[in-house]
Amino acid sequence: MKILGITCSPRKNGNTEILMHQALDAAAKEGCATEIFRASEKDVAPCDACGTCFETGSCAIRDDMQQLYGMLDGADGVIFGTPVYFGSVSAQGKAIMDRMFALLQRRALKGKAAGALVVTRRVGAIQTRSLIYSFCIAQGMIVAGGAIGYGREIGDVLTGVGGGIDMSAMEESRMLGVSVARLAQKLR
Repeated sequence: MKILGITCSPRKNGNTEILMHQALDAAAKEGCATEIFRASEKDVAPCDACGTCFETGSCAIRDDMQQLYGMLDGADGVIFGTPVYFGSVSAQGKAIMDRMFALLQRRALKGKAAGALVVTRRVGAIQTRSLIYSFCIAQGMIVAGGAIGYGREIGDVLTGVGGGIDMSAMEESRMLGVSVARLAQKLR
């Protein structure tokens, strides 16, 4: 069993990554191997709508997305993490989601467990989480749940609230990791 965390923040070691580590650590305690793909360290170009993936089943753009395709193939569950930018996923997250269109024709993600981890300063968490859920469902993934963290400055989520009643962002992220791991185990 392997759970992949994809952090779509341009900020290295920021709040999204802090919460992702909580989720992946919790998944590891459930017996899953984990790995992380950090958009902050990668070069992922946006989709250029060339149509090659319709013909070949793979993307023609050669960049760090090729590494992510391999990681996705080996994952039983995927947690998408993003900060909220103007009520949606980050530009990095949108580029990654758009480039995953190349996987849709062959249904490469169908049946994998999925989760959404969203960090926001104030507003937009619910619609951003919903957007990730919709993306996962369109890919044929099964959504295990999500987590929300509130904070602006790096480290704010360490003591900040989550989206649930009387839950911290850290607790919510750990619960997400457990949920994705357990669902992945059941689906296998």
